[in-house]
Amino acid sequence: MMGTIEALINLMMADQVAIPLLDPILNVLYGIPLLGYLLAFILWKPIFAGLVCPGFATLGVILMLFPWIERKLVARMQWRVGPREILPQFGGIIQLLADSLRFLFQEVIVHRDAKQPYFVQFPVLSFIPALLPLLFIPAGVIVAVKSAYGVQIILALVCLFPFFILGLGWASNSRFAYIGTVREAFMYFAYEIPFIIAVLAMIVLYGTSDPVAIAGMSVPGIILNPLAALTFFIAAAMATSRLPFEIAEADQELAAGPHVEYSGILFGLIYVMCYEKMYILSGLMTILFLGGGSGPEIAILGDLSGVVYFMIKTVIVMTLLAALRGVYPRYRLDQGLKIGWSSMLIMGTLALVISLAEVLIL
Repeated sequence: MMGTIEALINLMMADQVAIPLLDPILNVLYGIPLLGYLLAFILWKPIFAGLVCPGFATLGVILMLFPWIERKLVARMQWRVGPREILPQFGGIIQLLADSLRFLFQEVIVHRDAKQPYFVQFPVLSFIPALLPLLFIPAGVIVAVKSAYGVQIILALVCLFPFFILGLGWASNSRFAYIGTVREAFMYFAYEIPFIIAVLAMIVLYGTSDPVAIAGMSVPGIILNPLAALTFFIAAAMATSRLPFEIAEADQELAAGPHVEYSGILFGLIYVMCYEKMYILSGLMTILFLGGGSGPEIAILGDLSGVVYFMIKTVIVMTLLAALRGVYPRYRLDQGLKIGWSSMLIMGTLALVISLAEVLIL
C-alpha cells in the first residue's frame, strides 16, 4: 500500500506545473507533509487543468465576470451606461452576484403539467457536456486528458448541448416552450453541419486531431484557412443562441423559448449555460485557428505562460461574440435557416476544399 502511494506521489511530482516565479515558496510548502501532498496534487498538470485552467475555477470566474463585461461592452457601443446600481463606484461589477442571489432565493416552481422529475433534472444534467470538453482543451502544455482524437471528442460533447435544450422544452410540457423547442431544433440542424465541416477542414489541414499538436503548429489556422475560421465563428454565434441568432429564445415573442417555464436556481443554471458553451467554443477556436497557448515565452511564469496566452485569445474571441449583440438585430427563423443551409454550408464546403488543396499542393 505504501509503495503504491509513493509511486503515485512520484508520478505527480514528475509532471508538475513549473512556475519559476513561485519556486522559493513552493519548495518551502512541499516540505510540510500534508500541505505539500495537497499542493503537489493540485499542481499535477492533469488535475491543474481540470480544476484551475482551463477547467472549473477559470470557468467559474468567466461565469461571474463575463455577463457584466458583456453588458458594459454593449452599453458603451450603444451609448448607454449599463449596470451600475450594485456597487456603482466600480461600475456595478458585482451585478451578477446580485443576480445569483436572486436566483438562489427565488422559488422554484414546478407546474403540475411538467414531466417530473425530468423538469428538474435537465438543467442540472446540462452541466455535464459543459465541463467534460474542458478536460481535452489544452492551455499551453497543460491539459487534463491527452488524446489523439481530442478534437473529435470535444466536438461530440459540444454537440450534446442541443439535446439538453430540447429536453428542457419537452419536460416543460408547455405549448410556448414547445414552440421555442421546435425553433431550437431547426437552428440546430442549420448550423451543426457547417460547424462540423469547418472543424473537419482544419483536421485535414493539420493532419492530426490532437489538440496539443494542433496548438503547437507554427502557423495559426486562421492564416492557413481564413474561410474555415469565419465559418466556425458564425456557427459558434449560432450555437450559443446569442444575438443576432437568439431565434429560439426571442424574448419579445417567446419570453424565454424552451425554458420559459423555469424559475429560481433552475433558470440560473440555464442562464449560464450559453456562457459555458461560449467559453468552450472560444477555447476550441483558439486551439484550431489562433495557435492555442503559443506566444513569446514569459520565463518567470514557466508553464503558466501558455495559460496566459490561451486565456487572452479565448477572452478576445468571447468578446467578439458578445459584441455581435450590440450591432446586429435578431434574424427571423427563416433568415437563420437560410444562412445555415446556404451561405454557411457553401463556406464550410469551400473551406474543406481549400484544406484539401493545400494538403495536396504543400
